[in-house]
Amino acid sequence: MIQFIGKSMLCAVIAVMGSLACQAQTVLSPAVPSRIEVHALPTQTLTGDEFLKGTDKGKAHLLGAELRIPQGQKAKFPAVVLIHGSGGVSGSMDLWVHALNQAGIATLVVDTFSGRGITSTVQDQTLLHSLAMMVDGYRGLDLLAKHPRIDATKISIMGFSKGAVASVFSASTRFKTLYGSPAKFASHIGLYTPCNTRFMADSEVTGAPMRFFHGTSDDYVNVVPCRAFVAELKNKGVDATLTEFPNTQHGYDSPLAPEKLAVPTAQSTRNCQFVEKTKGELFNVQSGAPFSYTDPCVAVGAHVGHNPDSTAKTVKSVVEFLQSL
Repeated sequence: MIQFIGKSMLCAVIAVMGSLACQAQTVLSPAVPSRIEVHALPTQTLTGDEFLKGTDKGKAHLLGAELRIPQGQKAKFPAVVLIHGSGGVSGSMDLWVHALNQAGIATLVVDTFSGRGITSTVQDQTLLHSLAMMVDGYRGLDLLAKHPRIDATKISIMGFSKGAVASVFSASTRFKTLYGSPAKFASHIGLYTPCNTRFMADSEVTGAPMRFFHGTSDDYVNVVPCRAFVAELKNKGVDATLTEFPNTQHGYDSPLAPEKLAVPTAQSTRNCQFVEKTKGELFNVQSGAPFSYTDPCVAVGAHVGHNPDSTAKTVKSVVEFLQSL
């Protein structure tokens, strides 16, 4: 009798486990990748001046980059290099990874901080120049262009705030010549992009389409300079658009943030405009003084905040745009 009950319980357990396995296979989300790879990404660290002057003698660093390949039977997938902002890789990055993977797009998240011993640049932007992160983006492109599961003709780059400098201005033919390779980004996407620093010939671009997304309430990174930059790009025949969202703060796609949160120690150049007058030298447009984070126009204190509606619209627009390439 005991033996019979034991066999019956064993059969029941096996049946339940089999049922759960079948259910798990049935409800498996398409956001779950088919493969995850963690790559070492060799790069170099340059100051802003070094970058603009075209030096190749920056300090060598090894970064981490996580590649997620979506489900599907395709031999090769389109991909996006993702470049984080001043706070490092955050929860909003995970949102984008899942949304893009679910849409059949591979993602390469480049951690530009940890390999350099940096946690955050929110309080001190001099720890790593935004332009140095562009070199990291180009190296991510090179990695993906050689990957057997990635379509080298459909690799885009997308950045957030500080990382959007890398994603947007990597379209510059000048910068691509200096730090890129024969591989080319299929598109450039920036969320709340700092457009208030203009570089020599920065509107002379590769011709890949460009997409900007920004909140009009953003008091961390001002949207106004992006309007002028996008208008200039359009006048030159570039497929560039700026989508603005009202009542939307900086970092609006971060699901972990409240509607509005003060960041009292954040460095912000929202009141500044800088321009590269001569190669490798940035100046304050208003004062004519050389660029410095001690400039009176640099503010301390700003806000961030999540806007679910603006986030949903941005995700939908980005996914549809990438799928159209």
